[in-house]
Amino acid sequence: MAYWLMKSEPKDVSVDDLAAMPEATVGWYGVRNYQARNFMRDLMRPRDGVLFYHSSCAEPGVVGLAEVVGAPYPDPTQFEAGNKYFDGKATPEVPRWYQVDVRLVRKTRLLSLAEIRQHPDLQDMRLLARGNRLSITPVTPAEWRVISALLAA
Repeated sequence: MAYWLMKSEPKDVSVDDLAAMPEATVGWYGVRNYQARNFMRDLMRPRDGVLFYHSSCAEPGVVGLAEVVGAPYPDPTQFEAGNKYFDGKATPEVPRWYQVDVRLVRKTRLLSLAEIRQHPDLQDMRLLARGNRLSITPVTPAEWRVISALLAA
């Protein structure tokens, strides 16, 4: 089992939006960074843990725990002309972009980025790396345990 931090802008899909979706599940569409795509396509597997993270908002941070619930598959938005995620170089035979389905396990209190930065056991977390802008990053088992404990407190 692996662990991931997956960022979503609340104006696109918030934790409350996810909770209201059928089976509290969403296809993680629109990733257009090759490294983040490779994480999904090559490394993510069903039952992997996910820290659902709100980004590009007034107070970014972890707002829920989720899990990957299916194998990676081509992101259909890459084929939809007029969609902001359309990619004219992608074809159904040779897709460029992938997604996984993510199911909300539970909404949590906000564990803010500021609070994460203050915790000594999280100082090496990829989220905090200078210049990191990836929407999907791996989380170590130790980081997962620390964050889970902080969310349970």
